[in-house]
Amino acid sequence: MKWKKYTLKTTVEAEDLISTMMMEAGIEGIEIEDKVPLSERDKQQMFVDILPEFPEDDGTAYISFYLEPEADQEEMLEKVRAGLTEIGSWGTDIGAGTITASETEDKDWINNWKQYFHQFYVDDILIKPSWEETAPQDEDKLLIQIDPGTAFGTGMHETTQLVIRQLRKFLTKDTVLLDVGTGSGILSIISLKLGARRAVGTDLDPCALLAVKENMEANGIDASLFEMRIGNIIDDPEVQAWAGEGCYDIVAANILAEVLVPLTPVALSRLKPGGVYITSGIIDDKEELILETVKAWGLEVLEVTRQGEWVSVTARKPL
Repeated sequence: MKWKKYTLKTTVEAEDLISTMMMEAGIEGIEIEDKVPLSERDKQQMFVDILPEFPEDDGTAYISFYLEPEADQEEMLEKVRAGLTEIGSWGTDIGAGTITASETEDKDWINNWKQYFHQFYVDDILIKPSWEETAPQDEDKLLIQIDPGTAFGTGMHETTQLVIRQLRKFLTKDTVLLDVGTGSGILSIISLKLGARRAVGTDLDPCALLAVKENMEANGIDASLFEMRIGNIIDDPEVQAWAGEGCYDIVAANILAEVLVPLTPVALSRLKPGGVYITSGIIDDKEELILETVKAWGLEVLEVTRQGEWVSVTARKPL
């Protein structure tokens, strides 16, 4: 299906009001482009350690929206124009307010991303999406089925693979795992499939709840073995209280180095004496920062592993 795409040129000041107006008018699939610098919180939630240089913010914003071909295009455009007039009457600068039209390519918007995710191996673990078959030669592999959706990773990234290998080294049948930044749930799922007793996850994105639930079910994981909470365990007392203290054998965190720094004392207090802290998401030039951090909090560095330009630091809480 070829959708009609419309792009409105406006201002950063008006983008929230206009987006709300469009949604109330019945428009779905809104995209906003501007040059507003990322906040520190935004940066912490991105899966990159080195951000690209962005152009200077000039106050301009572009809001794109999509209409099905059979929809009454003019009627919806009139609603948008009327909404712009009303917002402008409130004294809000809507900028140029011009709308340009184009046509999208014929794509399946829900499923098109699937072409980029194929099965892969982490040693003897086969990680695959539900839409691919398992080859006969892979029947002896530990099968992990992950459908990440459009919001979460697949496990293909080097940082995730580094954590998976460390989990295999330190995990036992009695392990209780705290998975900080659960995402698709891949680390918790692998841990439970390897025999861990229980896993607990936290994530900032509410979409993770459904993604993890579906992936747990796809892998035949008993729901009683996993609990999850949305919130920031670093600074949210409610999440910290829910997670508990001194009750985890392993805390795993595949997060940016800058987030691992404030997370480390929180992870330390969650670990049992002798518990293991597995970190990843560390670009190689931030390795010393994390090593200094874990040592400063009294953790014993057990191992530093590398894959490509990424680093994982594994440390132990004193007995």
